[in-house]
Amino acid sequence: MAIRIIFMGSPDFAVPALQALTAHYSICGVITQPDRPSGRGMTLSPPPVKIAAQNMGLPVIQPEKLRSPEAFQQLVDWQPDLIVVAAFGQILRQNVLDLPKYGCINIHASLLPRHRGAAPIQAAILAGDRQTGITIMKMEAGLDTGPMLRQQAIPIEPEDTGGSLFEKLSELGAELLLQTLPGYLSGEILPHPQPEEGASYFGMIKKEDGLLDFTLPAADLERKIRAFSPWPGTYLQWQGGPLKILRAHVMDGKEAAGKHLVIEMLPAIAASNGLLVFDELQPAGKKPMSGKAFMSGARDWESI
Repeated sequence: MAIRIIFMGSPDFAVPALQALTAHYSICGVITQPDRPSGRGMTLSPPPVKIAAQNMGLPVIQPEKLRSPEAFQQLVDWQPDLIVVAAFGQILRQNVLDLPKYGCINIHASLLPRHRGAAPIQAAILAGDRQTGITIMKMEAGLDTGPMLRQQAIPIEPEDTGGSLFEKLSELGAELLLQTLPGYLSGEILPHPQPEEGASYFGMIKKEDGLLDFTLPAADLERKIRAFSPWPGTYLQWQGGPLKILRAHVMDGKEAAGKHLVIEMLPAIAASNGLLVFDELQPAGKKPMSGKAFMSGARDWESI
């Protein structure tokens, strides 16, 4: 008898896993977040998983809260043998965790127990980690604390951003899921506890977290620019508005933190340890531009 699987996920990260599952298993239903306002017009936009599921002809529900009786009853009616979760965005209560015969498994974008929580991809870049990866884990009541099935690591390259690492781990998660499921369902792959040492947690990121603090070392700020690209982005205040910083590099220097400089025709600001030189910026209301193009219209940069 075919295994009946419910898939829970919302952003682009989850789409490759849904597509991979659909090609090899019977998906009885998909649960994703409700449509949310987005863009300048704040028009309702569906989650990427909803679009993908509808294109594949899969039934979709979008409960505001998974704990609602109606949502749980739909889960019961679908009679799942397994629930697969990938960046769903809601906590699963115990009645959901206990519903399927094979439990609930999660595709987590870090090498657990490091970087539990909502933003493991950004956390790995911010921390200066040399590698990250995917953990396929069995879910329990704790946040990302459940026993692990498999892990696979990939290097974090010096130029990686949150966006580029997101894409790499999204594809890796789908591949590792398909490699793991046959052994898990047959009982050959058994869950094993996470190590107690090395556990860390990184919570939700808010847009205001992108403000750059030049009392921090320049290397920390450069990692933040990459980690927060493309969302929520990083910025500093300039001429009464936000100046978005899209790309930057670090140079040696011992100027007072916060001092504005020009380095090889590029804008720069001194941090507590080193200089942060801006390669690409976006002033408020304008398109992205090179640091040199910015300097052609910012002749008072050094006066601040």
